[in-house]
Amino acid sequence: MAVQIENLGSLDRKMTLEFARADLVKAREARLAQVGKTMKVAGFRPGKVPKNMVEKQYGMQVDFELQFDKASELFYELSKKEGIALAGQPRLEPKSELDADMIVFDAFFEVLPEVKIGDLSQAEVTKYSTDIGEAEIDRALEVLRKQQVHYHPRGEAGAHGDGGSNTAAQSGDQVVIDFVGKIDGVEFTGGKAENFEYVLGEGRMLPEFEAATLGLKPGESKSFPLSFPADYHGKDVAGKTAEFTITVKSVNWGHLPAVDDAFALSMGVTEGVAKMREEVKENLVREVKRRITSLLKNEVMEKLNTLCELDVPKSLVASEQERMVEGARQDLMQRGVPNAKDAPIPAELFAEQANKRVRLGLILSELVKKHNLAVTADQIKAEIDEQAATYEDPKEVVRWFYSNPSRLKDIENLVLEDNVIKHFTSLAKVSDKAISFEELSKLN
Repeated sequence: MAVQIENLGSLDRKMTLEFARADLVKAREARLAQVGKTMKVAGFRPGKVPKNMVEKQYGMQVDFELQFDKASELFYELSKKEGIALAGQPRLEPKSELDADMIVFDAFFEVLPEVKIGDLSQAEVTKYSTDIGEAEIDRALEVLRKQQVHYHPRGEAGAHGDGGSNTAAQSGDQVVIDFVGKIDGVEFTGGKAENFEYVLGEGRMLPEFEAATLGLKPGESKSFPLSFPADYHGKDVAGKTAEFTITVKSVNWGHLPAVDDAFALSMGVTEGVAKMREEVKENLVREVKRRITSLLKNEVMEKLNTLCELDVPKSLVASEQERMVEGARQDLMQRGVPNAKDAPIPAELFAEQANKRVRLGLILSELVKKHNLAVTADQIKAEIDEQAATYEDPKEVVRWFYSNPSRLKDIENLVLEDNVIKHFTSLAKVSDKAISFEELSKLN
């Protein structure tokens, strides 16, 4: 039969399908016979229900199912024959009666767009580099030390000293206080606490609260006004001014462990400080590589999005939105959010992000096809080996990756993006820029 395809827009198409109802006779008889084997009717044993009763109850349903199945089968057969690049599944609409001699369906569908890749040689991207030296290692160790800080009462002698004779609260000290807050002379919810503990200078409390606590000694009290920001999370007090009174119960200074072999052992390193510094450097180098790769990838993807022209299939965007909604739901469930399974999550929330993902996916697909950037098994193995090398038992990690198709797919996508980035940067104008680790850490 001749294929009738109508262009309804940039990507929207309609295919008219026709087939004879007589072509379904044998399939119809077989389907009804199968239904009859399990049909239950009072007075008849299973499988012994008369054909006319099966026909009467299920005939229309079987016609409906078989005609849709045939239309779907014919659609994909003709699409393949005509070389149509489908963007998604068709929407089938019957145009004839169930008992018509010729059955007619309209199949509405979208085709994949033509992707026009712009001139990549005109693109400009920045490739950062960062050196890891002794200063960066020292700063990383300082962070680790602060994670193991423990506190002693200021002014009291102990194994680590007394923290100085001045017992007044200083920045970095841990303080334990009682406080009560009132608005127009009335206490408010959440405005009172006893034995409340926090560290001065960490920004956990509002600035006025910390400023009032600084300089106080155990047993001393102070009253002060505190203005809550208009966007404060507590809506009942947002934008209002409260009068607080605080009483300091204790002031504790923080003792940081020395960077010695004992500290290295607490970090899981048995070979001492030198080995610990070596491992810290390796971790920092990996972190630098990850950040630099991520920054370059994001910039390349943004440039590709700008340089390429294409229409985005609505069906693919809708499917991506559904996946993102399900992903969000799974995330809520894993975090233990009540009723997360049935929580309403509007797909519209992900419309823009889904559109961008689909668009970039089509662009990457075109680049891979056009420039032979497909991932090889050797590349996948190399990436898995590199990731596994950071673990105590690399062989076990390798087995973990290869035992799950979804994990392998994630690795394949990662390598594919690397292939695209390498291709892009081989053509684009790349500016090398050396920055410090601190500067790199601040970049998104």
